[in-house]
Amino acid sequence: MITAITQFVLPAGIDLQEFRSSLFALAPKFQEPPGLQAKYFLISEDGSHGGGVYLWNSKEDALAFEPVIRSLIKQNLGVEASVSYFETPVVVDNIVKQIRRS
Repeated sequence: MITAITQFVLPAGIDLQEFRSSLFALAPKFQEPPGLQAKYFLISEDGSHGGGVYLWNSKEDALAFEPVIRSLIKQNLGVEASVSYFETPVVVDNIVKQIRRS
C-alpha cells in the first residue's frame, strides 16, 4: 500500500465554512478512482493550509490519479499542491477492528 499526502496553502480570505461544504460536495469524485482505499480531506487548525491523505493499493494507482488531484486543487482554489508518497506496510483500522499488511 502507498499513502499519498497532498498539501497546499489556502487562498487568503477563503470562507472556511464554504470550503468545508465544497469538500463534501467534491467527495463523491473520490469513490471512483481504481485502487483508492480511503481519502481524508484536511484543513490546518489555523485555516491557512489544506490537504489530503490518500491510501492506495499501489504507487501506480496513486501516480495515475495525481494529475486529477492537482487539477482539482488548481481549478477550485487557484493554488499548486505538493504531493509526497510513503510506503504503508501496516494499517490499523479501528472502525472495522482490523490490522492489515501491505
